[in-house]
Amino acid sequence: MANNLSQSRDTWGSKLGFVMAAAGSAVGLGNIWKFPYTAGESGGGAFVLIYLAFVVFIGFSVMLTEFAIGRHTQKSAVGAFKTTDKRWTFTGVISVVSGLLIMGFYPVVGGWSIAYIYKIASGLLNTPHLIGDSFSSFISTPIEPLMWMGVYLVLNVLIVIKGISGGIEKAGKILMPMLFVILMVVSIKGLSLPGSTAGLKFLFSPDFSKVNSNVVLAALGQAFFSLSLATGCMITYGSYLKKKENLVQTTAMVVAMDSGVALLAGIAMFPAMRSGPRFSDMTLSD
Repeated sequence: MANNLSQSRDTWGSKLGFVMAAAGSAVGLGNIWKFPYTAGESGGGAFVLIYLAFVVFIGFSVMLTEFAIGRHTQKSAVGAFKTTDKRWTFTGVISVVSGLLIMGFYPVVGGWSIAYIYKIASGLLNTPHLIGDSFSSFISTPIEPLMWMGVYLVLNVLIVIKGISGGIEKAGKILMPMLFVILMVVSIKGLSLPGSTAGLKFLFSPDFSKVNSNVVLAALGQAFFSLSLATGCMITYGSYLKKKENLVQTTAMVVAMDSGVALLAGIAMFPAMRSGPRFSDMTLSD
């Protein structure tokens, strides 16, 4: 019976589909918002170098291990740890709880995003100076944000219901390229602004005098958060991998794509920030 269950278990349709889906799981607020924000607070280029070092030497290994555990057991996080050693079942439970905690804020922000796509597409926000005022009024009452959060959750449920290859994989193949295109467009726009080179210099020129234990810990935390490690996601995704897949190559592709999005987010934001009037007479580190 166990063999029949194993044979009927859904799998990823292709390596590209898995990479896009896994990268889509990893890429999120940790890359788009937290990476530029933390880099700005932690010395810019020095933080970026330390972060990339942690991604290569720690993040890659942890993600590879999670994929391997998932593929070997063909179970989700709790089942994988329980099958390997029942004494470690609590580890899988903790990872699921952490995922639930993350879901406490992701649907909220996701609902905001869908709401603003609708508002801009429908012409309700046709001038940039209205956006800040619109957001203040948008979150001042709970009804509208809750409604859009519900829309976001329904879309997620519809994708998950369609399964691994028919739902999550197809969504990843569409949404991840869209994200890269959007970031590239924003990055090119930012680089075309006057003073943009100062932003790039801050992001990629390390100043190790700013490095302390807090910066190192921030970089380590950023590496784990941006790669979605220790949350059970990668173990679960790995459980649907085919046995013939090269895990080292696949993991490298996911890590590279995730880090690439983080760097693109930094390139998109810092040049635009440096060209603005707030930063005309100061450095970004101020």
